[in-house]
Amino acid sequence: MPRRTARPTDKAAPLPFDRPARRTRPNREEKAQQTYRNLMHAAAAIVGESGYAATTIAKVAEAAGVAHGTFYNYFADRQALFDVLLPFVGLQMTDRITADLTGVGQGLDREVARFRSYCTYLRENPGFYRVLYEAEVFAPKAHDEHIRRLSDGYVRSLKRAMAAGDLRAMSDDELDATVAILLGARAYVAMLYKTSGDIPDSAVEAYANLIRKGLFR
Repeated sequence: MPRRTARPTDKAAPLPFDRPARRTRPNREEKAQQTYRNLMHAAAAIVGESGYAATTIAKVAEAAGVAHGTFYNYFADRQALFDVLLPFVGLQMTDRITADLTGVGQGLDREVARFRSYCTYLRENPGFYRVLYEAEVFAPKAHDEHIRRLSDGYVRSLKRAMAAGDLRAMSDDELDATVAILLGARAYVAMLYKTSGDIPDSAVEAYANLIRKGLFR
């Protein structure tokens, strides 16, 4: 009996695995956004290590891996960079804290977790201190915007806690003052332990006791 040979069909046999997705080159806008981020990250690193006064356009461009003239496609001058640097870095910090709070409960537990996350971030990014505190002199507009953003976000969070019954009722003026006190407390505690590894449980407990007895129910 003659052997039957398989005939090709119009329908291709399925592949044993998916074809790798074709990688597309970033378009002009995506490249521009990446260059902007590279410049910002480079500036943050240089300011964090050496300060605003020692940060030059040439140093930032070199660290970002771009030509000196490319800098001027994004910023009119060095001050224009400084005026957006702290808000850029500050947003990275708040995004990190928000991510760390995913799944955390409300009230006291959430506030203690926020405190711990802030201290961890600053320990991992010690240059943030210099970017923040020197901005009051070298980039006052950026400093004001950062503090406003941070305070407004904190106020909204505490208002949600009040609405849920986790936080005692306060007027808007008292709430604003409370936020300023809490921001100052966590900043200086984080600074105290920035080079000693994880923040000790005793410091976390001290903060928790402070807000437990004065704010949360």
